[in-house]
Amino acid sequence: MLRIITLNLNGIRSAWRRGLLPWLDRQNADIVCVQELRAHAADLDEQMQAPAGLHAYYCHAGRKGYSGVGLWCRTKPDQVVDHLGSAEFDPEGRYLRADFGRLSVVSLYQPSGSSSDERQQAKYRFMALIGPHLKRLADSGREIIVCGDWNIAHQEIDLRNWRSNRGNSGFLPEERAWVSGLLNEDGWCDVYRRLHPEATGESYTWWSNRGQAWAKNVGWRLDYQLATADIAGRARRAAIYRQERFSDHAPLTIDYDCTLTSSDKH
Repeated sequence: MLRIITLNLNGIRSAWRRGLLPWLDRQNADIVCVQELRAHAADLDEQMQAPAGLHAYYCHAGRKGYSGVGLWCRTKPDQVVDHLGSAEFDPEGRYLRADFGRLSVVSLYQPSGSSSDERQQAKYRFMALIGPHLKRLADSGREIIVCGDWNIAHQEIDLRNWRSNRGNSGFLPEERAWVSGLLNEDGWCDVYRRLHPEATGESYTWWSNRGQAWAKNVGWRLDYQLATADIAGRARRAAIYRQERFSDHAPLTIDYDCTLTSSDKH
């Protein structure tokens, strides 16, 4: 069984203080994809540099206290790619890919557009970049799992207050249509939705820190594992962990009925 976890940390140091590492030690994860590190390499202590004995790889944002993604892997990858070839987005630390034989796992942090129209336009530019990039990767014949914070709730069942958010970033018609295009035209599978097609409140992965969003479960499903058809069909279990709170996001764990073959291991 291949266990993959994705989690937006909202700051790796903050998540550590909230008890992420003891929980992670119990998960027996093969790969953990993390987003929003909000730290540079010099800010990471020894545990953060190799959490739970895993091989750790990071793509830090140039701007201090901002963005950044990481991959923690039980098996050492064949290679790690930390760039998209974008002068605009590579310095923001939004993409990190690990290759294991024919399988690639990506940690992705799509921009949020909620702070300003300028950032919303940047989000659209990132969407225009990442969609074709992932399609090319899939067309190469690789099996791919893209994990991360997409900052889009795809369907009405993916957020509590969908009516009042129809004009807000994260639930705009253009954003939702883009996700539909990934799924329906480019052939990606929303793995959680494949396993839980009707789930509503239990599917949320993010809650605002305003008001009592967490207590009242006024949430959004923003964190996904999108996968190519064959590996998606091997998914057997998906769970969102809410018993502890390490971040304003919750960890999404999916188990796939496969393993990294011996030829993939070092």
